[in-house]
Amino acid sequence: MTSISASDHGDRHTVAVVVAVQAAISLGYFAAMSHLVVHLREDLGLAAGVIGLVLALRNLVQHTLSLPVGVLVDVLTPVRTGILACLLRAVGFALLGTVSSLPGVVVAAVLLGTGGAMFHPAAQSLLAGLSERRRARGYAAYAMTLQVAAVVGPALGLVLLNVGYWLVALTAAGLWVCAAFLFSLVRHGASAAPVSAVSAVPAVPAVAPRGGVVSGVRAVLRDRAFMWFAVMSMPTMLLADQAAVVVPLGGAEAGAVTVFCCVLAMVSASVQPWCAAAGRAERPGVLRAGMLFAGGGYLLLATGVGDRLVGLVAVAVLLGLADGLMQPAVFRTLARLAPPTRYGAYLGVRAFCAGLFAFAGGIAVGRLFEWGAGGAAVALGGLALVAFGTAVVSWVLFRWGVGSRGEISALGGTPWGEGRDEGTKVGVGR
Repeated sequence: MTSISASDHGDRHTVAVVVAVQAAISLGYFAAMSHLVVHLREDLGLAAGVIGLVLALRNLVQHTLSLPVGVLVDVLTPVRTGILACLLRAVGFALLGTVSSLPGVVVAAVLLGTGGAMFHPAAQSLLAGLSERRRARGYAAYAMTLQVAAVVGPALGLVLLNVGYWLVALTAAGLWVCAAFLFSLVRHGASAAPVSAVSAVPAVPAVAPRGGVVSGVRAVLRDRAFMWFAVMSMPTMLLADQAAVVVPLGGAEAGAVTVFCCVLAMVSASVQPWCAAAGRAERPGVLRAGMLFAGGGYLLLATGVGDRLVGLVAVAVLLGLADGLMQPAVFRTLARLAPPTRYGAYLGVRAFCAGLFAFAGGIAVGRLFEWGAGGAAVALGGLALVAFGTAVVSWVLFRWGVGSRGEISALGGTPWGEGRDEGTKVGVGR
């Protein structure tokens, strides 16, 4: 009993530190990134296509590097990786606020992408290593903190923007430096492996996997159930990222963009307690529902509803519901499918696939917006089609039982999300 209590106390400490880190980095990130497009467009005079390319480049770097970095996190430990990630992003934001040329912006984008590639596997590996009871609540707190910061961040950025974007970016850099210090407070050996609900003994030995990047990736690629999930969830990153891009590219002013970002974040945060309860986030219908909400939001933007503030708020509500459902659905399913000592590798492979898809989609959206209102409508309609199409295809495939039982359970169990028991939890205890 004493060892179980000690383990539970360690889990609470890890959650507290990770949530504090999330608060610091998210506040800085959203303060700077929510006004970045306006800064690049108005202060630096970059065209929409160039802006789309720069943002897509950051995504490409971040999610391409997620493949090797995800594996290395399993070896280097999440804490060390997280500290380095925060420092890299601090430098990136500082550079973003002080350069005025396109090459400087590109270097900043590469640094931000590199830091992001290291941060997310580090933070989520710590959460995935919590006991099953703490994992859902820990991720809910993590996600809610992100969304609260996403409400406060754009408003903070708007206030600082009255002085200049340089102050916004340097403030973000300072917050990322603080996060690097907070990461160092995670206790050594924390969350090395999930702890059984009935025992204080780790479910899987907390030993780093042998082999390098290639062997780790090869092990993931052989897991058919996980690869099925990775493919079906691939569009979620594109759908989430473009929400903060297409609205300012469409000509919305900084105040309207701030309102949009704040409403989206508040709605997303409000969904997290529901997702955390009773394992709901693992149900296949949750991820598909998120995609349907995303499709509805982009469809409204394509029809011009977002040209007025009331319509823009309605779009923010739909995209907030999409974000609030898709994020925990992806995390909980990934944590269930990935062996504890290979979580970084599994996260890296999925982020790599989703990142390439988001990179290609981001470039296409930016180029289409350069063609005027007609091109913008095509881009937004395309995003809606991707969301609706993925949701419908996944429902049809699971409804008719395409694939093995393990592949069907990759999104949470049977096609209807029923009958889930310990025997269908693919990837647990492997």
